[in-house]
Amino acid sequence: MDDIAREMGISKKTIYVHFPNKTKLVEATTLHMFETISQGIDCICALKKNPIEEIFDIKEFVMDHLKNEKSSPQYQLQKYYRKIFATLKSKQFEVMQSCVTENLNRGLELGLFRDNINIEFISKIYFSGMMVIKDRAFFPLKNFSMQTLMNNYLEYHLRGICTPKGLETLTGLIRTNQNQ
Repeated sequence: MDDIAREMGISKKTIYVHFPNKTKLVEATTLHMFETISQGIDCICALKKNPIEEIFDIKEFVMDHLKNEKSSPQYQLQKYYRKIFATLKSKQFEVMQSCVTENLNRGLELGLFRDNINIEFISKIYFSGMMVIKDRAFFPLKNFSMQTLMNNYLEYHLRGICTPKGLETLTGLIRTNQNQ
């Protein structure tokens, strides 16, 4: 709280006028960031782009919003604020489940994804994988940058569900991203 007050140029007392305790501040901040990212993802999905491009656009958007992360906020929440972490995880699942399901359905319609995939299974596996790559015990930042983890995970996910037509799109995106 001292660091926050100092950074904002206010007293700790002023913070406590708006938030009765540190937990409420963490909760409000976490939910605000979640809402900001969710709205941005909704805007990307509303564009109805090619589903493979959409996944990469969402990744870039999320990475831009979390670029100043020096540590894993998910890990900190899970360790010190379990109720907030559980609420956030549930909200993330709801948003991601809807977004991924719609993405998969459009990919099927466009012939980019295999027609024999189980959408419910794939969407849950996708969410689970996203949660695991954020786990610093499994993927320490000293060994894996978040950018590398996200790129590898998206490629892994898409290669498992793409048709040959989808793989052409994926290969083109990977080449473009490598050249940037």
